[in-house]
Amino acid sequence: MKPLVLLAILLIASGFVSLAYQGIHYTTQEKAIVIGPLQVSTEESHTIPLPPLIGIVLVIGGIILLVTNYKRA
Repeated sequence: MKPLVLLAILLIASGFVSLAYQGIHYTTQEKAIVIGPLQVSTEESHTIPLPPLIGIVLVIGGIILLVTNYKRA
């Protein structure tokens, strides 16, 4: 498989994944209280939002790369 076709497929797939998840979610643990051997920790959930425009641009870019590659051949 040609490298440009593989890149186009990866762009399209990552665009669809970006549109499906719409953000990156992760959890952090922080120590709230530490008194000797006693520790109380809290978990916080965070989200890094991904705008839908990023997914759309990735999909369109992959399609354009795929079409221009086939026109050359």
